[in-house]
Amino acid sequence: MSSTSSTQPIQPGNVFKDNLAQLPAIDGIERIDLVDGQGALISTIENKPGKQGSLAVYHYLKLAFGTLDAQAAEHGLAVFAEHTADARNRPGAHPNVDRLLEVAAGGQALRIDVIAAA
Repeated sequence: MSSTSSTQPIQPGNVFKDNLAQLPAIDGIERIDLVDGQGALISTIENKPGKQGSLAVYHYLKLAFGTLDAQAAEHGLAVFAEHTADARNRPGAHPNVDRLLEVAAGGQALRIDVIAAA
């Protein structure tokens, strides 16, 4: 499912919940697959409780930036707000934030594939 309409980046605030409220709906999305430049599946974010915030952020980054590169990752870190600081202090506690930190620090850009629910 690719979108031809581009979403304008939001101006993230300091509270993740408030930023989340500004993002496009994730209804109809089963999962998001993150794929590296060689086509290997790096990670999957499912549309289920505990993952829906991350799913919404990554879906939004796909719409706003098209790919997960350093610029998109930096913006995603701002959207995650207080969770970004927590992830920096507790590596591994927020794997989807850790991935953004890695890409923002010069890691490989990833393709964001949005998989629609059947």
